[in-house]
Amino acid sequence: AAGEARSRRPREEEPRRLAAAAMAGFVRELERRAGPALRLEQRAAGGVGCVVWDAALVLAKFLETGACPLARRDVLELGAGTGAVGIMAATLGANVTVTDLEELQELLLVNIENNKHLVTGSVRAKVLKWGEDVTEFQPPPDYILMADCIYYEESLEPLLKTLKDLTGPDTCVLCCYEQRTMGKNPEIERKYFELLQMDFELEKIPLDKHDEEYRSEDIHIVTIHRKQT
Repeated sequence: AAGEARSRRPREEEPRRLAAAAMAGFVRELERRAGPALRLEQRAAGGVGCVVWDAALVLAKFLETGACPLARRDVLELGAGTGAVGIMAATLGANVTVTDLEELQELLLVNIENNKHLVTGSVRAKVLKWGEDVTEFQPPPDYILMADCIYYEESLEPLLKTLKDLTGPDTCVLCCYEQRTMGKNPEIERKYFELLQMDFELEKIPLDKHDEEYRSEDIHIVTIHRKQT
């Protein structure tokens, strides 16, 4: 695909200058169809949650297509990282809760603050550890957003438990992931979708429905709904 979506890893080429500067951060701009770009601070150190991955760009831009009505809807993002997807949803009128581990909260709060003037709904950050109690996030949201959350085998079952606990009969989960062929990635992906289909129905969104620029053959968006009993 054209444009920034296909920088294989955001700012991977950035020189790692001094250790002291590693946490200083660098900004990733994500253009919007209407109005100024989102400005998303990243971290040069601190783990996978600290940068804007390609799947997050693809999902954020898909939301802008209007395929899923977000205005005044309750939205929860799992594994939000920088908050790119959830903040984009909030600029489209959704009432969003972006969630991740405790160590990502500072970065989420920085990015919410940096983009609050673009938000037409609402957005807040909360700690949510997969597999643990989700009572404070009830009732079930209208949408759950996930970008590149499938990569650790040990996190699959906690993630699936959280999805089951959070979703109601009308909740739509939008899961965007990059298909990876290295190491254990194909096996982890296969196992995830195998387990997921025990309780959920899946439908892949065709590539031609993705944003025209922010799309790639190896990045997929799947809608997920609870099976009706």
